[in-house]
Amino acid sequence: MDKSTVASSSRPVELLSPARTADIGIAAIDAGADAVYIGAPAFGARAQAGNTLDGILRLVEYARPFGVKVYVTLNTILYDSELEKVRQMALQLAEIGVDAFIAQDMSLWQMHLPIPLNASTQMDNRTPQQVQMLYDLGYSRAILARELSLDEIHKIHQAVPKMELEVFVHGALCVSLSGRCYASQYCFSRSANRGECAQFCRLAFDLIDGEERVVVRDKHLLSMRDLNRSHDLEQLMDAGVSSFKIEGRLKDIDYVRNITAYYRQTLDSILQRRPEYRRASYGHCETLFKPDPLKSFNRRFTDYFLHGRKADVWSPDTPKSVGEPVGEVKENRGYTIRVSGLTTFHSGDGLCYFDVQHKLHGFRVNRAEANLLYPATRQPGLSPQTLLYRNHDALFEHQVMQPQPPRTLAVDVILQPTTEGYRLTMSDETGATVSQDYTLDHQEARSGQGERQARELSKLGGTPLRAIHVDTSKTAHLFLPASVLSQWRRQAVEALLSRHHTATQPTLPPRKKVSYPNVRVDYRANVANMMARDFYLEHGATEVSPAYELEPPSDAILMTCKHCIRFALNACFKRSPSRAHRLVGPLQLALPDGRKFPLEFDCRNCQMLVHAPYSQSQSQSHGS
Repeated sequence: MDKSTVASSSRPVELLSPARTADIGIAAIDAGADAVYIGAPAFGARAQAGNTLDGILRLVEYARPFGVKVYVTLNTILYDSELEKVRQMALQLAEIGVDAFIAQDMSLWQMHLPIPLNASTQMDNRTPQQVQMLYDLGYSRAILARELSLDEIHKIHQAVPKMELEVFVHGALCVSLSGRCYASQYCFSRSANRGECAQFCRLAFDLIDGEERVVVRDKHLLSMRDLNRSHDLEQLMDAGVSSFKIEGRLKDIDYVRNITAYYRQTLDSILQRRPEYRRASYGHCETLFKPDPLKSFNRRFTDYFLHGRKADVWSPDTPKSVGEPVGEVKENRGYTIRVSGLTTFHSGDGLCYFDVQHKLHGFRVNRAEANLLYPATRQPGLSPQTLLYRNHDALFEHQVMQPQPPRTLAVDVILQPTTEGYRLTMSDETGATVSQDYTLDHQEARSGQGERQARELSKLGGTPLRAIHVDTSKTAHLFLPASVLSQWRRQAVEALLSRHHTATQPTLPPRKKVSYPNVRVDYRANVANMMARDFYLEHGATEVSPAYELEPPSDAILMTCKHCIRFALNACFKRSPSRAHRLVGPLQLALPDGRKFPLEFDCRNCQMLVHAPYSQSQSQSHGS
């Protein structure tokens, strides 16, 4: 069962799932994740997703037999007073046996930790030059910006072919380039770079033109749809991607279980016909439900900019979950609603719809009889031909939340006689093998014993092992008590699993001296401590500005966005010049409290910049 020959000629492809807790991480492993990422006890980019060391240890121990990796997020920026605490915690995590840290702050590189570093997407990994520098510095992996196209990803892989590349394939999208959003800090004193994002981008705004007219009223103009690249996995693999990441370290177990299982099945269908790629872990996974991403939280889906710029990347009508389309309203009598189509509804379903003003409304189904629904409350504004969405499928939710089969490793078992007794050999699909000799007199049996011996040796319940083939053909004529076989089986299982629980020293990539491309490092490098500052000075910078959180510059850009409101409104200077001038600039986003955020359109780089409200002394020449 040794797969080393196949493995050496194929590239591993990793499905990476989020884990808010150790239990959710274990559920992700059972659903098919090749790796999970989980928040450290502190200093992960989701402040609400911290975990104990004991919890992380439990997750690591569960993952090891399957070759599943556990990455820990330490991807906030750090203050000087926190550095020693972070170093001590990082060493404890390394002792536990986690596989890598996902890191943003350069102080972690300066600490020379005994564990690989994966460069967080918060480091703004968008160019071959940036990824090459990270590779030369000794980072094991670059987590690429979500905004990159397939061609841009491929060019990075061609330029730095030995660097592992990780991309997001599913989940919520930040409108700003990661690591370049300071809106939450500016408005709410909650730093996105410190794991405390207040989701400024999900707020409703008015769009104000240069003549102070409201062009768009009360819309979520910075709220993105959710990412879904399940149809692009094969192209991403061919572009050089090694790891497919599901976003959602604040998500509950039902979301993680469903989305992980869906991507596992999708990837497996590709791997079956592409032998040059292989799964990055081992074990058999199954679920008692049919995974479907439409049935988990979603703001409707987009592949973002993977295949070029498009207008439907945003969700301006609502930042809430919409779910799956389930049919149109045929008739609404207030307390009963008849729906067209073939969808099966269930009592307890949650449905929603957009009214004529494009406002989202929702209601609960008290009872369902075929396509006749009895809502919990009257829906007087729900007119015929309105499209209904289901954002809570009660039956599906019940199925997903049921205990699911645990992941198992396939094992072969061979029992054979020796000169002085017996030899029991057990090997699993990872290639691990144990063999134990036992001294015991041979005793001839009155009848065939092969099936009974095989049954006893196959009893692997309560372990992560599953017997696929048990060979007792050479001992079928010999009698062995069930108690003896049971004892030998337990010893073999214990010995085999101990092989997987023996921690190995991670191999750290070599480090090279690099020359940082910018001699003046501004606030966008997010330098919040002296160790990070020293890094840039030691690598060629002559001036290093402090992070926005420490000293916010008056001219700082709050958001740098690939999403462009002009493009989305068909008023792009490049693609729709005749319509562009009808939208008179400069444009601003206005909150209900009166604050206005000027927009600047950097057409050369195809970006939209969101500025802090200008003071009277500042120029308002942006965004024309």
